Order: sequence, then structure tokens, then C-alpha cells
Amino acid sequence: MEFETLLKIVSSLLDKNEFTALRSMLGEINSVDIAEIMEQLEPVKRLRLFRIMSKDMSAEVFAYLEPESQTEIVKMISDRELQGLVNELYIDDAVDFLEEVPANVVTRVLEQATPETRKLINKFMNYPESSAGSIMTIEMVQLRDDMTARDAIESIRRTGLDKETVYTCYCTDAQHTLLGSVPLLHLLLFKEDTLVRDIMEDDAKLISVNTHDDQEDVAAIVKKYDLLSVPVVDNENRLVGIITVDDIVDVIEEEATEDFEKMAKVQHSDEGYLKTGVFSHVRHRIVWLLILMVSATFTGKLIDNFETTLSAVAGLTACIPMLMDTGGNSGNQASTLIIRGLAVGDITPKDYLKIVWKELRVAVICGLILGAVNIGRMFLLSQFSATGSHDIHVFLVVSAAMVFAVIVAKLMGCTLPIGAKLIHLDPALMAGPMLTTIVDLVTLIIYLSLANAFLMPK
Repeated sequence: MEFETLLKIVSSLLDKNEFTALRSMLGEINSVDIAEIMEQLEPVKRLRLFRIMSKDMSAEVFAYLEPESQTEIVKMISDRELQGLVNELYIDDAVDFLEEVPANVVTRVLEQATPETRKLINKFMNYPESSAGSIMTIEMVQLRDDMTARDAIESIRRTGLDKETVYTCYCTDAQHTLLGSVPLLHLLLFKEDTLVRDIMEDDAKLISVNTHDDQEDVAAIVKKYDLLSVPVVDNENRLVGIITVDDIVDVIEEEATEDFEKMAKVQHSDEGYLKTGVFSHVRHRIVWLLILMVSATFTGKLIDNFETTLSAVAGLTACIPMLMDTGGNSGNQASTLIIRGLAVGDITPKDYLKIVWKELRVAVICGLILGAVNIGRMFLLSQFSATGSHDIHVFLVVSAAMVFAVIVAKLMGCTLPIGAKLIHLDPALMAGPMLTTIVDLVTLIIYLSLANAFLMPK
């Protein structure tokens, strides 16, 4: 059923107070889709739909709502309803919600939480932002290594409904030290009296992360080893939680968004484009625009210093935009590939010489092709222009400058991101407008120096 049709049916059933039919219908709809429907309803209808659902369903749907809608619901429900909601939410979902809402909402939620839940939420919120500890969940299957397969399965049956995943179970000793993992499939296939320690993959083969590891590093580990979940341990190797693949997808999206913003020189915003106000957009963009504008002063000063050369030789000024664009595009091509390679672990700073050698060969070939085509382009244009240059020497100088500009731009495009990585900056900072501004300046220096050396009368 199409979303628009589904939305109309839900809205109509709410208007008619046909709650029994609505509950039956909601039971057939995915929680994500229910949340999307709720986002389209007006606040009063949204609250009514929220109250119609069972506690476990309402908590699951609540976790998929936008922070604004979550805040709205929390403000409208009673303390008793809020207490039930907080107790039903997974801890990581509760923490994600509290990190996005105003302080007064956080205070009210914590007041309605049980002491144990409040303690867990505060513990999670004290982990560094973007760390493994801040995105993990404690709703996991944890087995003792001295259990039998029969005991393990019985334990999963008792507690599995409250866990985020049961596909992989983690094995610990009495002190909660992580010893290994065992897939649920193995527990089902082995004899019932087999000990878990004899089935599990031991710690030597187990992939785990520390609570303070960066979430981007965790995502890389999950991708590398094709994991559905990864255990999180503290400094004493005690199991404290797991990170599931759905959270990793969110991390990948978040990190990719931040990289795009840094490459475009836009400050990060947690809100969507349409939900961000005009002045917020201005605040997020204006700083880098000012920096790049001021840095362009050097380009203007350079052109001013070579004004005699530009005015003495026809056609030189007209070629400046083309050369700057070609250099900037060449540098951005290289930087984009290098930044992606660094992000996914395909390359490291140790590969710098290999990268430079490859980019140098690519740049020379691209530069020569562009230069040759440019000579033909300028020759053809000269046949139809009365004001442009007709001097073959000008054609050669412009094309030579283009070749050198492409070479320098590509070498800078691979060098600057790697240099940023070495000094512990985000390589994405060395892309887009920043790289283009630097390459433009270098391209002009090359071009005007060649023009001054070979075209000006001695």
C-alpha cells in the first residue's frame, strides 16, 4: 500500500475513533513506517495515535521519530505515561533522544526513570561524544562460559525479547570478562550438554572495541569483518555493551555528512536543511566565506603585479579563468580520491610516495592531452576573433601553463589531505574551496611567470 493511501486511512480511522480497527492495522505496519505516518499528522492526532499503541510498540515507534516530535509528545503525556515509555525504551535509544532535546525535557525524563535506568542513562551520557561507549547498547545476550547449550538456550528464551539481537551471544566469566562469542545457530546444533566454552570462538579470534574508541574506527571494523554486532569492553576487558549494525549505518551516514560539510566549508548542523533557519545557515557558512574571500586577496595582488604583462600581450587575461578552473578541477579530482581512500582504509600516509608517483603520471598524461586540445581550441578561436591573440607563442605558453598547473594541482590534491592526516586534522578540510583557492594562486604564479619570461620583449 502506498504511503499516501496509508496516511489517509490512518487519519480517517482516527477521526472516526475506530481504535480497534486502527490497532489491528498498526500491527501489520513496520514501526519505521508508523513513525513516518506520525510525522505527517498534526500534534493532537499524533498523540492520539501514540496512545493507541501498546507500550512496547509505542516505545519502538518513538525511537524513530524526529527529536522535535519526541519532545512534543513528552511534553503532552502524563508522568505515568512517560515513566512507562522510558522503561520500555532501549537505553541507547533513550540516550540518543536525550542528547537532542532541551534541558527541561531531559530533567523531566530522568525524574520519571527508575534509579537503575537513570544511572545507566547518566553513565552513557558521560562517554565522550562520537565514542563507542556513546552509541552502544546494553541489551545483549550475555552467557556464562560454564553454561551448557541447553541452559544457554533457556536463558535466551527468558530474556531474548528484551535484547537488540540474539544472533550472536557473548560469553563471559563470573567477573564479566569477555571470553568469546557463540552464534545462536551453534547453540541449536550442538548437543544440549555441550559447554558453551567448548562451542565459542575464544578471545583470540574475537573482534571487540573499547568504550573510548572513535565511532568511525568502530564502523571501519564492522565493515572489514562483516559483523552484525561488535562487543564493547572497558579497560579491564569487561563486557559493557554491544554496537549493532543499524547504529553503524547511522555512524557512516553521520561521518559522510560531516566530510561533505567540511569539504564544502560549511559548519556542521544536527538539524535538516529545511529545519535550519536562514540566519543559522548564514552563521554556518559565513566564516569560511570570509576566510576564502580574504585569501583571494593574494590572487588579486598577483594579477596586479603582472598587469604590465597582461596588458602587453593580447589574449592572456581571457585565459585566466580557464586555467584556474582546470587547475582547481584537477586538484579536486585527486583530493576526493585520496580523502575517500584514507576514510575507508584503502591507503595510508605510508603510501605517500606510491600515491605521488601514480598521480604524477596521471597528471602528465592529462596535462599533455589538455594542452594539445587547448592549442587547437585557441587556434580555431583565433580564426573567428579580431581581438584575441593570433600568436602561436601565446598558444604554447597558455598550454604549457596548463600542463604544469594540472601536475601541481594533482600533486597538491594528494599531498594536502595526507599532510592533514599526519597532523591529526580531518583530511576533508583540504578539499573543495580550500584546495581550489590554493591551486588558483599557484596556477596564476606559473602562468604569469611563463608569460613574463617568454612573451615580454627583452
